[in-house]
Amino acid sequence: MRPAPALIAACIVCALIGALVVFDIAPFAAFFSACGVLLLVAALDAWRLRGLITPWLERDLPPVVAVGIERVVTLRLRHQGGSPLPIEVHDLHPGDWPVFGLPRAVMLPVDRELEVPYRITPTERGTFRFDGCVLRLSSPLRLWRQRRTVPILQSLRVYPNFAPLAKLALIGAEQASRVVGAHLHRRRGEGTEFQQLREYRTGDSLRQIDWKASQRARKLISRDYQDERNQQVMLLLDTGRRLLARDGTLTHFDHVLNASLMLAYMALRQGDAVGLLASGGASRYMAPRRGLGAIDVLLDTLFDLDAQPVATDYLEAATQLSVRQSRRSLVVLITNVRDEDIDDLLAAVRQMQRRHLVCVASLREHVLDQVVNADVQNFSQAVTAAAMAQYIEQRTRAHQLLRAQGIDVLDVSCAELPAALVQHYLSIKRSARL
Repeated sequence: MRPAPALIAACIVCALIGALVVFDIAPFAAFFSACGVLLLVAALDAWRLRGLITPWLERDLPPVVAVGIERVVTLRLRHQGGSPLPIEVHDLHPGDWPVFGLPRAVMLPVDRELEVPYRITPTERGTFRFDGCVLRLSSPLRLWRQRRTVPILQSLRVYPNFAPLAKLALIGAEQASRVVGAHLHRRRGEGTEFQQLREYRTGDSLRQIDWKASQRARKLISRDYQDERNQQVMLLLDTGRRLLARDGTLTHFDHVLNASLMLAYMALRQGDAVGLLASGGASRYMAPRRGLGAIDVLLDTLFDLDAQPVATDYLEAATQLSVRQSRRSLVVLITNVRDEDIDDLLAAVRQMQRRHLVCVASLREHVLDQVVNADVQNFSQAVTAAAMAQYIEQRTRAHQLLRAQGIDVLDVSCAELPAALVQHYLSIKRSARL
C-alpha cells in the first residue's frame, strides 16, 4: 500500500501549518488538530482499502496467434461491493511486444461485468506465458493505492503468420496460385493423369481424342488430363547463421517459414505430400504427409524453431535427408548462398541429386538492391557500393556453379520468396519433371 497524491498533498498542507506555528502565525493547536484529523482519516481509509475484495478477473485470449499480427485481448472484471471502485489495470503480457491500451484506468460498477480490451502484437514465435494481471486499487477517499496481482496464468503459442492460408482456403487452387503471385497459365488437356472426358473443343490435339468414346457418343470426345498427384515435396530449411539477418521487423528465417507454409499449402491442395527437415542450428523433421491437415502438423513442428548463430553443415543435412527420405521428391533447400560455402553446398546437392530433384532458393538481402540502386555522392558511399558490387558478383558466381550442376536456383528477396517457390513448384508439376 502506498500513499496517493491526495494524501501527499494533505501532508504538505500539515507541514505548511507547522511552518506557520514556528513563526508564531498560527497556534500550535491548529497544527496538532490538523495532524490528528489527517492521521485518523488516513488510517480509516487504509483500513477500508484493505477490506476491499479483489475484483474477479478473467482474460479472453486465444491459445494460438500469428507472429506480427495484432490481436485484441479482453480483460473481464466484476466488482462485488457497495459502491463503484476506481481501479487501474495492467496485464503481465510476455516480452517487449508492442501494446496499445494499457495500463487503463476504469471505474468498476457494482455487480456488473466490465470489459477492458487492449491490443498486442507478438514479435516472436514460440510458447509464452501471461503471468497474471496487476490491479491498482484506490481507497474510497483516494488517499491510498494498493497493488494486487491476480494470478491468472495462461500460455500462448505464437505461430508463423498463417493468416494468408486462411484466405486461400476460400478460393480454388488455380486462383490461389495467382493470388500468391505465381503467373502460370494452365493449358487445357496437358498433364500426366487422366481427369475427365468432355466434348471436343477447337484447339484440342489429336492425341487427346478418345476414339472409342467418340464412336459410342457419335461425336468427338476429348480426354482431359491433370498434373500427377501423390508426389512428394521436402522442405529443407537452413537454421544456421545465414538466416539471422533481418528485412523489416522479421528475420530472414521468419520470412522463410511464411513462404514454406505457402508452398506446403499449395502442394497439399495439388494432392502431393509435404515433409520438412530443418538443419544447421536446431533440427526438426516431419515425414511427408498428405491432406490439408498436414498444415497443422507442420505448424506444430516449426512454430518455435529459430535460426542460430552457427555454421550450417550442408553435407550433414544431405545425409539426414538421404537416410530419412528414400522416395524421389522435390527437395527445396532455402538458404542464403555465399561463396565461402559453395564447396560444401555443391557436394551436398550432388548427393541429393542422385535420388531427388533439387531446387535451391537463395535469399537476397533487401539492402543489396537499395545500395546498388542508390546515387553515390561521396567517397564513403562509393566504397560501400563497390563492396556490395563485389559481394553480388561472388554471389552470382556461386549461383552459376550450382546451375552448372543442373540445379534450379532462385535468387530472390524475402518479399519475392513465396511467389517464386509456388511458381517454380507449379512449373515442375506442369513439365512432369518430378
